[in-house]
Amino acid sequence: MNKNVYFQDWGRVDYQEAWDRQELIFAQVVQQKTGNRVNGTNHPTDNYLIFVEHPHVYTLGKSGKPENLLLDEQGLHDKQATYYKINRGGDITYHGPGQLVGYPILDLDNFFTDIHLYMRTIEEAVIRTLADYEIEAGRYPGYTGVWLDPDNEKARKICAIGVRASRWVTMHGFAFNVNTDLNYFNHIVPCGIDDKAVASLQGELGREVDMEEVKEHLKKHFADLFKMNLISAALTAF
Repeated sequence: MNKNVYFQDWGRVDYQEAWDRQELIFAQVVQQKTGNRVNGTNHPTDNYLIFVEHPHVYTLGKSGKPENLLLDEQGLHDKQATYYKINRGGDITYHGPGQLVGYPILDLDNFFTDIHLYMRTIEEAVIRTLADYEIEAGRYPGYTGVWLDPDNEKARKICAIGVRASRWVTMHGFAFNVNTDLNYFNHIVPCGIDDKAVASLQGELGREVDMEEVKEHLKKHFADLFKMNLISAALTAF
């Protein structure tokens, strides 16, 4: 089991470009696994943890309803936003500047082969990061993601999660609202939930947060929870 994980920070990248990059890395890892099976070998498969920010974009998962996007084509243009139907689970969500998006591309055979545990572990990494800022967070029964005040009518979502897995290799991941403009969520029914609000770390603290600091906290908790050995990796040419 290979616990080495290549960490890459892509900076701000157009959603389609980042999706294409993900698909390429994902395909390479799946090909490694397939080669091992076909050839009877046991070569280590690669793992990646990727951080990125996106320009304004709405994405709809496989189980999502298009009507949960409340903007037409002109409305998207006015908001300088794009829209994609994609192959992760979940409904509709928003990505944009000030939001920390994470794409773990992991061979779960290197960690644990349990998708539900995988998603709960991502949630736990974000929960622990929020605790570093003295914010108590948790889970909302029946839903994925990380929530503030999940036990009362003030429940609001601060991190959305949607993943895809094939042959126990993962892609897509989480979207953590750090300094996010939450007004963009007014134009969707976030994750198909029409009676709950969204939140950001900036909004809870009442100040802009150092994104690089948040990344360091989150990386540490990912490494601890997954027992990863994170290795900073140069960006691959795409």
